[in-house]
Amino acid sequence: MEKLYSIQEVSQILGMSKDKLRYYDRIGIVSPSREDNRYRTYSKEDLIDLMNIQIMQYADFSLDEIRGKFGFHRMENIDPAYCEEVAAFLDAKNAETRKKIDHLEKVSRLLNLAAETLRDFNNESDQRLAEFVRELYKDIRKKEPGISKEGCDEHQG
Repeated sequence: MEKLYSIQEVSQILGMSKDKLRYYDRIGIVSPSREDNRYRTYSKEDLIDLMNIQIMQYADFSLDEIRGKFGFHRMENIDPAYCEEVAAFLDAKNAETRKKIDHLEKVSRLLNLAAETLRDFNNESDQRLAEFVRELYKDIRKKEPGISKEGCDEHQG
């Protein structure tokens, strides 16, 4: 007979609060079975689903995205069209993540240049920072046409 886990055991094993486990049950993202006493009992597959959910949340998926796109271990009859739909969704999510990474790399470079300029303030470091800021403004203008060109040009002196 397969071992079943209580909500307390699952909470301890996975480091998830019992409230979160109850919430996942309430919204239908993981639905454990119920004993005669109505207590939730979790199977090994439920634990795997919960681990997958933790990983997907770490990867910045919302619960709505997880619930809407992923059937975890319940894929006995894999539908190729469903797999293609999920793969396209993952590709889009990855592209979104790459854009965030690019943005954060630029922010990190800006902060490094600003700190370096302040630590060793001279004309050369100030010019390096100013040039990078101008490039950022150009990128921002491309993405947000509401930013006026005049505001950017004031910083070129």
